[in-house]
Amino acid sequence: KRIERELENALYANSPLLKETSLHYLHAGGKRIRPVFVLLSSKFGEEDNSLIRDVAVSLELIHMASLIHDDVVDNADIRRGRPTVKAKWDNRIAMYTGDYILAKSLELISKLDSDEAHQVLSKTMVELSIGEIEQIRDKFNFDQPLTNYFRRIKRKTALLIASCCQLGAIAAGASESVHRKLFQFGYYVGMAFQIKDDLLDLTSDEEKLGKPAGSDLLQGNITLPVLLALRDPKVKKEIVKVQEITDQNFMEKIISLIKETDALEKTIEISKKYVDKALQILEELPENETKTLLKSMIYYVVQRQY
Repeated sequence: KRIERELENALYANSPLLKETSLHYLHAGGKRIRPVFVLLSSKFGEEDNSLIRDVAVSLELIHMASLIHDDVVDNADIRRGRPTVKAKWDNRIAMYTGDYILAKSLELISKLDSDEAHQVLSKTMVELSIGEIEQIRDKFNFDQPLTNYFRRIKRKTALLIASCCQLGAIAAGASESVHRKLFQFGYYVGMAFQIKDDLLDLTSDEEKLGKPAGSDLLQGNITLPVLLALRDPKVKKEIVKVQEITDQNFMEKIISLIKETDALEKTIEISKKYVDKALQILEELPENETKTLLKSMIYYVVQRQY
């Protein structure tokens, strides 16, 4: 609750329009798993200070900014069951809102006096930007290799979650060996998290997702279960017909075809491998009551239904 309040405080703007657009997105909700990972990872350090909360807020703001920009690129009208900023206002206002939120995040994290922390964050943001460009490059590319997908989700999702874990520990004065292990832990959790997200896009429903099922494919974002389903020539013949103007009835047919293959089962298997790696790293970390909470976070990531 405190982080939620501080997120709202951070987004206060003198411009009524910027304040409205920023808070519109914030009030749409979200899982807030990034600040949770910051807070839990900080328990491996010895300090409990306001910097930790600043880092938690900052990293959630970076995530928010990237999603607002994403909605412009993907021409998405709905997120979390509410109109996106670009849908309610326009693309230009959405881009400036994303830029403003990103600037606020950097303002907050500048209080952290650690060269290594700032290097970790800057590298993560560079990779995040490259991931966004790669997603645009591979739109409706049905012949891309699996390595493209894994590299893309590493950049777009996993590295930011890894940074949350590492920066939370750095802000709390944890040792280098511990905060580097937490980065690895966060990376594996982040990969599993995004794979689960991509699976839910095909297996959950609009009420839970806050957007129509199959939205990723409709936007040209070819995810792991789709790439695995494309190995079946008959299914591929239908999937490659999908375009941004494809109607929902045809999308439902495509989702049914994907479910008839073993793509979903294989996707779950791959996700579990990342979960196992995360659990292994967790075992290597110092004994701490937080380890139980981090373990429950891992299970939440893979068992969630939205």
